[in-house]
Amino acid sequence: MLRLETKRMILRDYTAEDSQAILKLKSDPQTMFYLPGMRLSSLEQAQADLQKCLRDQKAVERQTVFFHIESKATAEVLGSIGYTIKQNTPLGKLADVGYFLLPLFWNQGYASEALNRVIQFAFLEDNVIRLSAGCIKENIGSEKVMQKCGMIKEAEHVHCVWHEGRLKNRVEYRLLKTEWLAQRQTDK
Repeated sequence: MLRLETKRMILRDYTAEDSQAILKLKSDPQTMFYLPGMRLSSLEQAQADLQKCLRDQKAVERQTVFFHIESKATAEVLGSIGYTIKQNTPLGKLADVGYFLLPLFWNQGYASEALNRVIQFAFLEDNVIRLSAGCIKENIGSEKVMQKCGMIKEAEHVHCVWHEGRLKNRVEYRLLKTEWLAQRQTDK
């Protein structure tokens, strides 16, 4: 079972007891506003989502590494964060990273703190060599998290996502392991 820690949070693999936490998180309309395809509306859906997650965690070559985020102080669910392996190359893994938190925890640095820890794990412990992330351009908070964590903007795709009855722009970011290591050297 994977378990990471930050100053304020525990990021851990999901367990069989997490269906209520998943429902709380993925049924929240604000949390899932930009991810409507992932939104859940029942405990049964949350249990099915959890079962898929638990199967993925047991795979020999794990393709998804998503963590339940909880407060160290209260064990309260804060959100979810992780990555999906898109390709496994001879040089290392290419992955897409994503995150979402309950609104109560927005604008307090939790997402950046968690993403920095996941980046560290991916590059130093899981042979990931490239992380990609993106969001609808109007999701300013999510884009700021990517920027705070040293990710580099690669593209802005104009009118490429249908959301809330209209076309919206999407921004794409990346971080290579070599770039991340160089950033760490200059931060010392």
